[in-house]
Amino acid sequence: MRVAFAGSPEVALPVLRALVGSTHEVGLVITQPEKPRGRGGAVRPTPVGALAADLGLPLISPRSINLPEAMQSLRDARVGALCVAAFGQLLKTPVLEEWPCLNVHYSLLPAYRGAAPLERAIMDGNAETGVTIMRMDEGLDTGPMIAAARVPIGPDDDFAVVSTALAEHGGRLLVDALDALDAGRLVETPQPAEGVTLAPKLTLEDRAFDPSLGAEALTDRIRALSPHIGVAAVIDGARFKLWRASPCPGAQVEGLARDDGRLLVGCRDGAIEILELQPPGKARMGAEAFLRGYRGALELGALPDPSA
Repeated sequence: MRVAFAGSPEVALPVLRALVGSTHEVGLVITQPEKPRGRGGAVRPTPVGALAADLGLPLISPRSINLPEAMQSLRDARVGALCVAAFGQLLKTPVLEEWPCLNVHYSLLPAYRGAAPLERAIMDGNAETGVTIMRMDEGLDTGPMIAAARVPIGPDDDFAVVSTALAEHGGRLLVDALDALDAGRLVETPQPAEGVTLAPKLTLEDRAFDPSLGAEALTDRIRALSPHIGVAAVIDGARFKLWRASPCPGAQVEGLARDDGRLLVGCRDGAIEILELQPPGKARMGAEAFLRGYRGALELGALPDPSA
């Protein structure tokens, strides 16, 4: 088939690569518009946009895929299906009715419907998640399921590790679904009414270091947001990001503390060890290297109230 692909962040790249490496032809790539990204705020394309450019694929970056000009681009590309993975825009009725829209969703539906399924699954301490290929409808990830695969979440796995596995499985399942669609033998199964949970967009509160959480929950939050977002913490009045941590069973500390080259943080039921962090304006670094060069008091503060 000749298909279009809609995606934006890095987690969508393995899916696009799987399509390009299949017998199907990618006739158009749609991604989010360019905007300031990364340190320095330079305007850059999305990871999907950059990969499409490298591969020489036709590319558009509409403000909305539902605009008439975006839909005309799809018609001009003569595609028979639209494949979606972590696109970041809602598809409305005209698009959904004109093309079969197959979505790669990073959960085992109907669990974790919404914008942040993998982050929420890791934050919840789950030992397993999965990827589902579904045909999109007007609801929030409510369309019929086509295929699914289970993926384990190891105790030390972060978002990068699990999302890569999900995207690779998802790419293979999507190609199989397109094979079936092209052959007229695609089977769709309605989602069960039981087991529905939601995975809403992450808030500032979700991204904050919160010592009132237990050690396991706080560690899960840090690995759920690494390496793409980071957990924010105020240390000596400056905003840091925390990237890796592990629970310290039995440790009892208050606030931040040095402990023989380790950086410990007290929380509700003990402490965690910060393994990797990022001071403002600097690169990520291990906690031991940070402590060797840091002369601050290591006083933990509160993030500003976003509603103030």
